[in-house]
Amino acid sequence: MFDLLSEKIGSIFKKLSGKGGLTEKDVDEALRQVRLALLEADVNLKVVKEFTSKVRERVLTQEVLQSLTPTQHVVKIVHEELTAIMGGGQSTLIPAGRPPSVLMLVGLQGSGKTTTAAKLGLHMKRSGQSPLLVAADTRRPAAIDQLVILGKQLDLPVYAEDQKAKPTDICAHALQRARETASTWVIVDTQGRLHIDEALMKELEDVKKVLQPTEILLVVDAMTGQEAVRVAEQFNSKVGLTGLILTKMDGDARGGAALSIKSVTGVPIKFVGAGEKVDALEAYYPDRMASRILGMGDMLTLIEKAEKVVDEKWAKDMEKKIRTATFTFEDFLEQLQQVKKMGSIGHLMEMIPGLSSMAKKLPEGMDEQQLKKVEAIVRSMTREERQHPDMIDGSRRRRIAKGSGTTAQDVNQLLNQFRQVQKLMKQLDSGKAKRLLSGMK
Repeated sequence: MFDLLSEKIGSIFKKLSGKGGLTEKDVDEALRQVRLALLEADVNLKVVKEFTSKVRERVLTQEVLQSLTPTQHVVKIVHEELTAIMGGGQSTLIPAGRPPSVLMLVGLQGSGKTTTAAKLGLHMKRSGQSPLLVAADTRRPAAIDQLVILGKQLDLPVYAEDQKAKPTDICAHALQRARETASTWVIVDTQGRLHIDEALMKELEDVKKVLQPTEILLVVDAMTGQEAVRVAEQFNSKVGLTGLILTKMDGDARGGAALSIKSVTGVPIKFVGAGEKVDALEAYYPDRMASRILGMGDMLTLIEKAEKVVDEKWAKDMEKKIRTATFTFEDFLEQLQQVKKMGSIGHLMEMIPGLSSMAKKLPEGMDEQQLKKVEAIVRSMTREERQHPDMIDGSRRRRIAKGSGTTAQDVNQLLNQFRQVQKLMKQLDSGKAKRLLSGMK
């Protein structure tokens, strides 16, 4: 979402770094360009003015201007101020004094509320909680069925009644079910509308009285820009929000909502949705988001993703094979499966310092296509060929290419790349191998 903004700000800092020292004129010109970049990204005008004013005040000090590395100081200040306008620190969910804790999801139709309810349930389940999903959206056709289906797919319990039932009754009965089943969290998918009106707000207020939630989270589409900020303001004034979930953060919109919404509404972002997959929901860290915007990567999130999907014993076994140069195509295929669980290659590259700019140059879907091609080639090999790639001669290459729907040249390229990896691994000592896999354990 921040690709264009990140590219522009990166270009501005690159120009600054080419100067020996910085003058007030240099700073003003750079901030003018930053201001334009933020406005083009659909960031709220008031937020942009406050941000650039604070950065200018901090940059125009003797300490920064006379520093041997003034541009690095500027980047640090911009990072800190970006973090501040996006919320400062992480804002976590607040549980009730005694379970079950109740979380209401509110929002307009089309924002991804029902899907987000399931994603949030999975997130909680993986954190050791026992969530109960509640289908209280009786207005949108198939909303109840959608949540029930998602619940079955993710092995999450769902409380649902007939579509003719009153949302307040559904919620009262769901609370009773949660107590009976010792659920720690109740996640309620409430009714939405195509637009905000008094009837919607009255329904939400009635449901709120029944549930007495500790969390009321607005699910809002990040791609709607400043409209998302306006919607958040209205919901907050009517029902009192405790947090926000921004969906479609993987889209190609300008991203202004993510930068403006906390400063304008005072409501913190707690989660972001970055894809259609059921596990594509991330806790929101303003400092990590600022790092991504500035092209610094986000290694902490990458390591957390790896920890969720990579088995520790598998990682240790893989380290041993790499160290002893017994790494085969079968191991490579297993590694490929682990990477696919973590998300798209482009998304992962954005989190690695120095590779974010390369990720932006990947054609859409190219990384997924490459993974599928590699997987098809390896799966077309016999077990013996996977374990002993050196035995693959010309005729075997042609057979593998035919079986995988690729060319002999593709197979040859993969074999060469694999040999290079093996050669590199042989050069690694034990300590280096450990460091290589340290983020996966």
